[in-house]
Amino acid sequence: MAREKGLTFYKRRSDDGFKTLKAVISWIVITFFAVFLAFIVNIFFGNRTKITGSSMEPTLYNGQIVFVDKFLYKVSSPKKGDVIVFYANGNTNSHTYARRVIATPQDTVLIRDGVVYVNGLESKLVSDVIVEPGIAEYELTIQKGTVFCLGDDPLNSEDSRSANIGPVKYEDIVGKVWFKLKAKNSPMGFINKKKSKTEE
Repeated sequence: MAREKGLTFYKRRSDDGFKTLKAVISWIVITFFAVFLAFIVNIFFGNRTKITGSSMEPTLYNGQIVFVDKFLYKVSSPKKGDVIVFYANGNTNSHTYARRVIATPQDTVLIRDGVVYVNGLESKLVSDVIVEPGIAEYELTIQKGTVFCLGDDPLNSEDSRSANIGPVKYEDIVGKVWFKLKAKNSPMGFINKKKSKTEE
């Protein structure tokens, strides 16, 4: 009888130990997912900025709020068609700029007779006539760690054509615009690559 009581006591202690271990593991897992969820929410929803000016119309409008993914370019590089937010020449005391990436490292850019050529071919990302070619009047090779950007409304845009902005350094990029809130002339939604005239 004493032996049976001893076995019962041992079993009870084992069960209690298992329950404690299970509770600790559950707490660790829940904590991990809570931290992970907070991290994801902060990356995708915690970083937002307001558009300044009309340079990105009709994609983005002055005063419109957009969400910026600051994590993406830590594990990858900007791609053609991305709308990025950056500080011109790294000047964080100024407002941020939102512009579309037209060319990436090792590409060549030339603006001639109102047309943007990337690697000798007409860019499908630019459908408007470019009146001011700026520094891209002569063929320009995009250096490592930089991208060439234009506004979607190039007639009213200060962008990489301007000598005081030029190609944007990776280190000056805040992140990629991925979502926009509803504005007066623009619906809420994800930011997609700009369609060319042939795709519209």
